Amino acid sequence: MAVDGKVLVMAADTQADLHFYFDPICPFAWITSKWVRRVAALRSYTVDWRFISLRLVNANMDYAAQFPADYEAGHNSGLHLLRVAARTRAEHGREAVGRYYEELGNQMWEGEKRVTGPAAAAPESLASVLTAAELPDSLAGALGEEEWDAEIGAETDEALALTGKDVGTPILHFTPPAGTALFGPVISRLPSDEEALELWDHVIALSNFPGFAELKRSLRERIQLPAFGVPADKSGAKEDWHGGSRRLKK
Repeated sequence: MAVDGKVLVMAADTQADLHFYFDPICPFAWITSKWVRRVAALRSYTVDWRFISLRLVNANMDYAAQFPADYEAGHNSGLHLLRVAARTRAEHGREAVGRYYEELGNQMWEGEKRVTGPAAAAPESLASVLTAAELPDSLAGALGEEEWDAEIGAETDEALALTGKDVGTPILHFTPPAGTALFGPVISRLPSDEEALELWDHVIALSNFPGFAELKRSLRERIQLPAFGVPADKSGAKEDWHGGSRRLKK
């Protein structure tokens, strides 16, 4: 298919073992994606990286009243970064989305020179991400291309239709199209290979029971990422986390 002289790769359905719906602005989606990549390598699973926009999920919310400060700017940045992902998929195929997300996450959450928040959704920040993902830096032009929002919105609706609306990111759809989808798991640290497989098997077991809906606690460790001041060999201090709750009101 050609649009404005460009050949686009159609985003057809795949036979992936897992559909992983992500918003790149969410650090919990990122660390869960690292766990999923590890399991995929150990078990030879295939993953299709799909989109869910927290800004579109919360389109009708009063950010000033119901979210911590700076969440609206962060969610806007996530939407802009997903526009780049959508154009990447259209022009370079579905596998390229995984490369883009991996390099973007590395820049935002890992290493010494991290770029987070609105600064991550800037062409100059994306240049190194796209180069590392072996993609043209011209894709950064999609940051301001609102025409991708309909596709992102449709995929967001698709994810929420699988789980219900009172969820966040990531959403994992196991053995699609007939398998169960769940929000999470929300994890605060990256497990070892043995732990990763054990956790995967337990999550699969829960997803396979039709009556299972939720396990949850708000007490959790600070997420094990350099961006949160927690190195890979340490566990973060426990805190009662309500940072992303839409139920908070001032």
